[in-house]
Amino acid sequence: MTAIVDKSDKYITQKLTTETSSDSLYHNLRHTQRVVNSVSTLVEEIGIEDEDAEALKVAAWFHDVGYTISYDNHEEKSCQIVKEFLSKEGCTDDFIDKVLSLIRATKRNYQPENLLEKIMKDADSSHLAKKSFLTASELLRVELSSLGIAHYTIDEWRRENIRFLNNSHRFYTDYAIENWQSRKDKNLKKLIKAKKKSKKLVKKESLKAKYKGNLPDRGIQTLYRVTLRNHIKLSDIADTKANILLSVNAIIISLALANLIPKLDNPSNDYLIYPTALFVIFSVVSMVMSILATKPNVTSGQFTEEEVTSKKVNLLFFGNFHKMQLDQYQWAMKELIKDKDYIYSSLTKDLYFLGVVLERKYRLLRWTYTVFMIGMILSVILFAVALKFYGPERVLELPELQ
Repeated sequence: MTAIVDKSDKYITQKLTTETSSDSLYHNLRHTQRVVNSVSTLVEEIGIEDEDAEALKVAAWFHDVGYTISYDNHEEKSCQIVKEFLSKEGCTDDFIDKVLSLIRATKRNYQPENLLEKIMKDADSSHLAKKSFLTASELLRVELSSLGIAHYTIDEWRRENIRFLNNSHRFYTDYAIENWQSRKDKNLKKLIKAKKKSKKLVKKESLKAKYKGNLPDRGIQTLYRVTLRNHIKLSDIADTKANILLSVNAIIISLALANLIPKLDNPSNDYLIYPTALFVIFSVVSMVMSILATKPNVTSGQFTEEEVTSKKVNLLFFGNFHKMQLDQYQWAMKELIKDKDYIYSSLTKDLYFLGVVLERKYRLLRWTYTVFMIGMILSVILFAVALKFYGPERVLELPELQ
């Protein structure tokens, strides 16, 4: 880095650090450093040397320093600051004029006339070809709003960026066209995709607003959804409990049939008949009650047109329509969705009858577990009594017959 470029670096870094407004979220030291880095890349890749390279780098450091004075015509204010600085540093008039022309080349609608101006122009807009473009663009939107210069909504700013990238901007140097254009195109595609997504969202929201009066309140939807989910979970739990009892009692009866009952034909095991009978009877009763708890009840599966028009049938329960023709059911559902009160009524009926089924299941389950518990306790007690007072050792203690 030459002396004049090094001095420009220190001078601008100090000035922008201390004098930049807190509202300047885009035109600040970070933006200036990005432009300087882009200039350095172009200078190296294109092969610019000596005084021209120095002029480009100095112009890059000073091109936006005018924002510390005013947003309007900031390029000329930047020219005034750099001219004064370079004069104090003893630079030639030719060098100063070259730097001034490069700063003026960054004006928005200026068409560059030579290679150096093309390099400066491309470097100043290099952020368009960076992954951080969308973030930098949003910072510029907020900056314009904070300073009271222009106020754009997000959608308006997106459209402005699309127009600028698509119609107003172009890269001038071969290196920028070859290496930066593709990234710029990707950023443009992102903007267009976001625009389309925003349009779909706006359309969806407008439809929701249009039919808002006909849609159920979110709290009501949540109420029915949560209650229905809880009913289904409770039904699953009841079925699981019944299946557990079925499995346990099936195992008990299988073991009894295989190991205990075959031994009862021996006279020495007569004392086990009553405990075994009680044990098996209670297990069988528990199994029957478990089956009853899980046994489904299927209704007629038909409804009449009068029941639909009078809103007496619940079309949400399969048991009320499984024997109907498809076209009849479709007609009935169309009638249902036309009337919000009918929808609420059907949902309420669905919840109610689910609750009735749950009450029956849990009542039977409660009795089933009670019967199973009592049966196990009595069977164990009866087995213990039989073994204690009528077991094999008692038979041995009987006196021999003379």
